[in-house]
Amino acid sequence: MANTYGFSSSAPISLNKRFSPSIRLNGPVFCSYVRISKRVFCSSIEGAEKHAAAGVSVSETKVARLGNRGCKLVGCGSALPKLQISNDDLSKYVETSDEWISTRTGIRKRRVLSGEEGLVGLATEAAKKALEMANVDPDDIDLVLMCTSTPEDLFGSAPQVQRALGCTRSPLAYDITAACSGFLLGLVSAACHVRGGGFQNVLVIGADALSRFVDWTDRGTCILFGDAAGAVVVQACDSEDDSMFAFDLHSDGDGARHLNASLTPDETDTAIGSNGAVTGFPPRRPSYSCINMNGKEVFRFAVRCVPQSIEAALQKAGLNSSDIDWLLLHQEADIGGRVNDEWVFGEYIVMAVVVWLMEENWVANQRIIDAVATRLEVPSEHVLSNLANYGNTSAASIPLALDEAVRSGKVQPGHVIATSGFGAGLTWGSAIIKWG
Repeated sequence: MANTYGFSSSAPISLNKRFSPSIRLNGPVFCSYVRISKRVFCSSIEGAEKHAAAGVSVSETKVARLGNRGCKLVGCGSALPKLQISNDDLSKYVETSDEWISTRTGIRKRRVLSGEEGLVGLATEAAKKALEMANVDPDDIDLVLMCTSTPEDLFGSAPQVQRALGCTRSPLAYDITAACSGFLLGLVSAACHVRGGGFQNVLVIGADALSRFVDWTDRGTCILFGDAAGAVVVQACDSEDDSMFAFDLHSDGDGARHLNASLTPDETDTAIGSNGAVTGFPPRRPSYSCINMNGKEVFRFAVRCVPQSIEAALQKAGLNSSDIDWLLLHQEADIGGRVNDEWVFGEYIVMAVVVWLMEENWVANQRIIDAVATRLEVPSEHVLSNLANYGNTSAASIPLALDEAVRSGKVQPGHVIATSGFGAGLTWGSAIIKWG
């Protein structure tokens, strides 16, 4: 079914066969994926009632849905900056040490853009590797989705990546801004375009350069972030081969105060004066602040919402945790928690002892990953994590870890992956997918 938060079948699915989505009412909105000039058609309940009053049934519409289309992941790639910054390197800039950082976050090093390197170049490199693995020519791309919160142009970087790839047919390209959840939202968008829009090949890129928005004098945040890019190719297929089983997506704008990089006016900007005729005009040139994070609140949010979201996605897919081959979570390191506190996962409680340092509590996402794995009964050897090597790379973290796992031979065609992203917005979500 197509519902507010994702795709699911009308009955529990097998891992070898799925049925195509159908219409389902779910809350205030429903979406039906129909072929109308290759666009997705969405209606509110009020709109459906108007059709009913006119004697027109949605189920009786003569417009044929793309009910026989599925989508699958057929290629992946990643790219990293050349400059590697170790914990020892950071200790020369802030009061810290390798032991201090690694025991409290799990991070030992990260990559940072430098010199003439740029985010577009990094994204393009990752995309080329994904296309090569998928055996898809750039001119066969129908859509480029650039999931990033740090574009190199205010109006977006996706068209620049499209140009760098050498796409001559001018396929649609646009950015998706959702920070650490961006890549998951890109997967959902790709699925919608394939299933409801008739697209054949969609390139989904997760790329961020958070190093440009980090206060490198603040050890509370500078130790956590790195730069990277990852990409996947989502390709149309027959419904029985569909490998994107279900999504569960949410947002809560009230949580934005806990994690943000807000736009603020530059008080030193005096380039344009005022004659006093209009108060507050012309406006001062704004700039983005460094990343601000309330680690305790982000931690509480993550440990509460992530397992609930994964379980919801599994339920929609008609699967159990025992069907999961790999657990892949966003690789995030946060400040948070409480001494000898409990991590509450819905109705279940997982006890965890966290470390205390000075006036702060520091808990890396590795602890969240371990706790979620315990809740879902996924063995530690089936948890994909590269946090130690790259830190939090935002929208790039999931495709980066996926690409490494595929190329190393860990993830094989047919393996089922439960993946979840969470971060600024606040936004969070999960997806149950099958590789290949």
